[in-house]
Amino acid sequence: MHRTTYLVAILVAMIGATAATAPVKGDAVPALDAAAATRFAGLALRCLHAEYPNHISQTMDSSADALPPHALYPAFYGCFDWHSDVHGHWLLVRLLRLYPNAPFAALAKSEVARSLTAKNIAGEVAYLQRPGRANFERPYGLAWVLQLSAELRTWDDPQAREWAHTLQPLEAEAAARLKSWLPKLHYPIRIGEHDQTAFSFGLIWDWAGVVGDTEMRSLLADAAHRFYLNDRDCPIDYEPSGQDFLSPCLAEADFMRRVQSPAVFSRWLTDFLPGISAQTTAAWLPPAVITDRADPKLAHLDGLNLSRAWMLEGIASRLLPGDARAPVLYALAARHAEAALPAVTGEHYEGGHWLGTFAVYLTSAAGIPSAAGR
Repeated sequence: MHRTTYLVAILVAMIGATAATAPVKGDAVPALDAAAATRFAGLALRCLHAEYPNHISQTMDSSADALPPHALYPAFYGCFDWHSDVHGHWLLVRLLRLYPNAPFAALAKSEVARSLTAKNIAGEVAYLQRPGRANFERPYGLAWVLQLSAELRTWDDPQAREWAHTLQPLEAEAAARLKSWLPKLHYPIRIGEHDQTAFSFGLIWDWAGVVGDTEMRSLLADAAHRFYLNDRDCPIDYEPSGQDFLSPCLAEADFMRRVQSPAVFSRWLTDFLPGISAQTTAAWLPPAVITDRADPKLAHLDGLNLSRAWMLEGIASRLLPGDARAPVLYALAARHAEAALPAVTGEHYEGGHWLGTFAVYLTSAAGIPSAAGR
């Protein structure tokens, strides 16, 4: 395999209809480099403490609840909405860990430190614990809180350890809420947006591995068994819906590859997505088409292409050695990355406030142990 450049995307467009019928080739997703890291860091820095525009989602008990974002969410009030601000912090922490001497490092540290104070985190916990907020940002935003914690915990840096300690009360609150919810959840949530369970389960599973939370992993393994073990013939041809940023089928497979052994997962995948074979063509899963990046919901589809790419890589990384499906999946991942990465520019705030996180998650191979397959 070799790394693709954006020239490949131009060549794919020139090939046109041939690309839709020819077997996909063994290209690879571009790896994160210093220039890309700087560009993506800039997107997060631009919005991390930008209070407006802002989308607030809360149940109000009185006019006293009508407060500005910084009063409601003292740590995570920027980037248009709470979950985007949380994972904007994750983006900066991950890039700081990978590029500690980058030009953006000093400003990024200052901005993260501005958010992660004991007072601010206490305010976040107090907000969550108010009556009527049991389902606040569940599961997506809570899963990103745990991912932020995991990233801090895996960074061997004195300031990162301090931030991890500061974040711990919110981490504990998020984990406790999810543990209380999981046994009561009787059905999976299979949509392509925030409420989807499979994607968040994957983030939470990875956090539990970092902190050694065997209870959380047991609850997630039980959910995998109850919700997904017997799934067959996932209708991926019905995807995407018009405003998806997550694939229901691929996210489920990307979660199950975490829970199952390679041999068991390989067999499960055969039944779950029987359309994947060594002869699978690019027409099986073409990148989503984005018609208006200034529309906040239609812009979700750029995120879908990015998340599909990392899910395809994750699925391939868990297959047994020599499985002929792996090169196909890696090539499909590259095709989706080629379609999406050039669009992560921040030209439109509708995508700029969150797509950088998805680009970093993809290009830094987050969620894939040892970046298998890159």
